[in-house]
Amino acid sequence: MEKQLAFTGILSNKPEENPDFYNWNRIKVRYCDGASFAGEGQDEANQMYFRGQRIWSVAMEELMENGMRTADQALLSGCSAGGLASILHCDEFAALFSGQTKVKCLSDAGLFLDAMDVSGGHTLRNFFNGVVTYLGVEKNLPPSCTDHLDSTSVQASLAPKSADPNHMWGECTMNHVRCSSSQIQFFQKFRLQMLNSVKGFAQSTPNGLFINSCFAHCQSERQDTWFADDSPVMQNKPVAIAVGEWYFDRATTKLIDCAYPCDNTCHNLIFR
Repeated sequence: MEKQLAFTGILSNKPEENPDFYNWNRIKVRYCDGASFAGEGQDEANQMYFRGQRIWSVAMEELMENGMRTADQALLSGCSAGGLASILHCDEFAALFSGQTKVKCLSDAGLFLDAMDVSGGHTLRNFFNGVVTYLGVEKNLPPSCTDHLDSTSVQASLAPKSADPNHMWGECTMNHVRCSSSQIQFFQKFRLQMLNSVKGFAQSTPNGLFINSCFAHCQSERQDTWFADDSPVMQNKPVAIAVGEWYFDRATTKLIDCAYPCDNTCHNLIFR
């Protein structure tokens, strides 16, 4: 694990890089427990102990004691597994503050759908079942999520190696331009499933959306995708401006991109 991390994107302290949040107190809590700070289990036979929830609670306690409790505004954000942590801990985070503090939560690439993978199986369902069971997560899941149980990245979820034994998807997952038309169509179906899954969330006025059609994972902490001269945009707004408008209630922010490949502002990830 790196001992130092550059604060870029939403964590930058430069107004030209982070116009709405540059002068905030910014804290990065390093992700370490394998379960989005929700683990509370143990495997004594192998001397493995998962204490993500305790780490989260102690970290928040220390931050509150060091002045966070007097904040007028607070934003809990995260990317990927950290974005999932923002979802899981949002209500808990908001409850730390008095009713006078403006509190919101931002999840960047933190929605892991129970989607069918390229083999017709459910890789993520099996993966998260193992996480919840082995790491003891169930007791810490918020009821606001578990009450609706019945109703990412391409490489890890839709086309993992375990679901692609004949290596038909290897080139496509590394570089989107190498995807066949049928593979692109598979992604388009996933896009529609994701958009359908957030319909209820989108109906709530305070909630915001920025869903572009880029082959990217995590755009809030990368400077080139957060706020730069050539950042991805929707309705001429980069992610930073859209998030600022949503957080400060300057505008209703529910931006959903047209289907790939119509957006020519994307910074698509290419793996080598």
